[in-house]
Amino acid sequence: MAYIPTLEPAAAGATGAPATAGRKIPWLVVIVAAVVLLGGAGGTAWWFLGRGPSSDNLKGKSGKAPASARQAAPVPTGPPLYVALDPPFVTNFEAEQLVRFLQVTVQVMSRDAPTIELIKANDPVIRNDLLLLLGNQKYADISTREGKERLRTEALAAVRRIVTSAGGNGERVEAVYFTSFVMQ
Repeated sequence: MAYIPTLEPAAAGATGAPATAGRKIPWLVVIVAAVVLLGGAGGTAWWFLGRGPSSDNLKGKSGKAPASARQAAPVPTGPPLYVALDPPFVTNFEAEQLVRFLQVTVQVMSRDAPTIELIKANDPVIRNDLLLLLGNQKYADISTREGKERLRTEALAAVRRIVTSAGGNGERVEAVYFTSFVMQ
């Protein structure tokens, strides 16, 4: 039979008999109990902190997650990612019987890399809708700060609609910024 070291109190006297009749706990049992305890704690932490719904379970026959699952997904928290819609938008609009021109440079911000890729892939559609939006403006409206902010909000809504119609989550598009705004 193999020798298994045990935890026992120090021997008393020369005879080697223990001073007290203590419990003997084999080292193997202690190690197994520690591994089971640590494994259980790690599994519990993984279950509650790191586990989310499986993307395979959420996908239907089309291979895309249903709209309810896309909306319920947690919002990415990371550095902002920007997409410049180049070249700048140039459009004409009417102002008091005069033809005026508007040049706007636009950048779109999201923290979600797949959303950024959807924006890049749908650049022609986004540019079309934003050109139509910019061309329908009145000089008196967009010459004020409030008018520019309203236009920025409408542009954000247009980009979100396009991302949603392309199968993404439009709410992941956080902002549209005008980095240049010239009227003449």
